[in-house]
Amino acid sequence: MSRFEPAQFSGEKLICVRGERTVFRGLDFSMTAGDALILIGPNGAGKSSLLRMMAGLLQPAAGEMLWTQGDEGENVHDDMDVHGARLHYVGHHDAVKPVLTAAENIGFWAHIRGQGEDAIKDALDVFDIQHLYDVPGRFLSAGQKRRVNLARIIAAPAPLWLLDEPTTALDKATIKRLEDAIQAHRDAGGMVVLSTHADVNTPDAMTLDLADFAVNAPLDEHVMV
Repeated sequence: MSRFEPAQFSGEKLICVRGERTVFRGLDFSMTAGDALILIGPNGAGKSSLLRMMAGLLQPAAGEMLWTQGDEGENVHDDMDVHGARLHYVGHHDAVKPVLTAAENIGFWAHIRGQGEDAIKDALDVFDIQHLYDVPGRFLSAGQKRRVNLARIIAAPAPLWLLDEPTTALDKATIKRLEDAIQAHRDAGGMVVLSTHADVNTPDAMTLDLADFAVNAPLDEHVMV
């Protein structure tokens, strides 16, 4: 059963510039409810930059990114409050406050999006960290912090998941739990974009090789940053 309203998320003619270097140009993508998009490419090709761009944390130097529902499409960078409410971004650093317990860290995000205690407990169950409920973040291992960080996206529903190397510090059993969570999210009409060097089972996922769009050249004069 679909949990989210059908939508399309797309990028057109995207150009990414970092410093004085054009990282990629002419990049297009398009995905709809239930899709998964895997980003591949060598280090420096722009996988993390594209994910940050999708999250609205980095502006494209050119091109636009659209969120379309029905006949209405909007540039996601025009209203970042609206776009931010429809996504979760998991980057390289885990957003776990050291003074808060695992449950409080997850609960912060759950409460923002109108979810209660049951959502927190369900998220703990998904990643098998019920035993960490009252443990402060400062006492968690790297793998435990990663699981707490991933659990927040379960506790606070959002249609778009942007996951940058989500399997970092995870064991095989937890990677399987993540795979199951991704599939459940897709089955509910959600969308997932992820970059990873690990073998993550994502059936029927699309692949975007950023090496196909990489440019090792100085900043073009016509590109406005």
